[in-house]
Amino acid sequence: MSIDPKIAIVTGGLSGIGNAVARRFLADGMTVHIGARRGDDPAFQQGLRAEYGDAVTVGPLDVRDSASADAFVAGVMATHGRVDILVNAAGVYEEAPVSGHSDRIWDDAIDTNLTGTFKMIRAVMPQMLAQKWGRIVNIASVAAHQGMANNAAYCASKAGLLGLGRCVSLEGAAAGVTCNSISPTWVETEMLQQFIEQDIARTGLPRAEVRATYEASNPQGLLVQPDEIAGLAAFLVSDAARAITMADYQVNAGSLW
Repeated sequence: MSIDPKIAIVTGGLSGIGNAVARRFLADGMTVHIGARRGDDPAFQQGLRAEYGDAVTVGPLDVRDSASADAFVAGVMATHGRVDILVNAAGVYEEAPVSGHSDRIWDDAIDTNLTGTFKMIRAVMPQMLAQKWGRIVNIASVAAHQGMANNAAYCASKAGLLGLGRCVSLEGAAAGVTCNSISPTWVETEMLQQFIEQDIARTGLPRAEVRATYEASNPQGLLVQPDEIAGLAAFLVSDAARAITMADYQVNAGSLW
C-alpha cells in the first residue's frame, strides 16, 4: 500500500517500549495515535504535541475495556478513514507465587496483556481486511517461551499472545494483513528502573552493582534498549516485511529470560 503517511496506533505509548516505538514511527514520518490509561493527562498531550505537532495524538485508552478500545479505534477512523498499523505495547507486570495467588494480579495481567491485545486487534481487523493491508505487532516477552517461579500470570499472558498472533496472521494473510510479535528479555525501561530501585532499597547495594546484576542476566552483558525494539517494529510494519507473518522474534541478547 503506497498511501502515506501511514496511520498507526500504539497502545501503552507513553513509556517504555511503546514510547520508543511511537517515537520511531513519528521519526519515520507516520501519523501516530498513542492510547494509554494516562492518555488524558494534559502534560503528556502537550509535551508530545510540542515535539511532533499534528503528527501525534494522545488519548485515554483502557485496553481491558471493550467500549474504550472500540471508541479509540473509531476516533482514529473518524479522523483518517483508516488504521494501517497497530502495535500492542500496553502491559503490566506483577509477581506472585501460585500458592495464594490473588485474583487481582491474575486478572490484571490477563486482561491487560492478552485480552486487551485481542480487543484492539478485533477493533482494527475489519478495516484492515477491507483495505487489504495491515500490520499488527504484539509486544510479547521471553516469558512467553520460558517459565519463571512467581510469575504465572505474566508468563501465561505473554504465552497467550503467541497463539493469538498465529490465528490473526492466518485470518489476515490473504488480505495482506500481517501479525508478528517481539519477545524481549530485560529492556532498560522505566519499569526496569523501578525494579532496580526496589532492589537497592531491599539490599542496600550501590546502584551500579544492582544494575550490573541485570546486565549479567544475558550473555552479552548489556541491557537491551527500547530503541532496539522500536527498530525491529519499524521493519515489521514496513512494506519490506510483506511476507513476514506468524513469527515471533526473541530479542534476548542470548538469554533464556
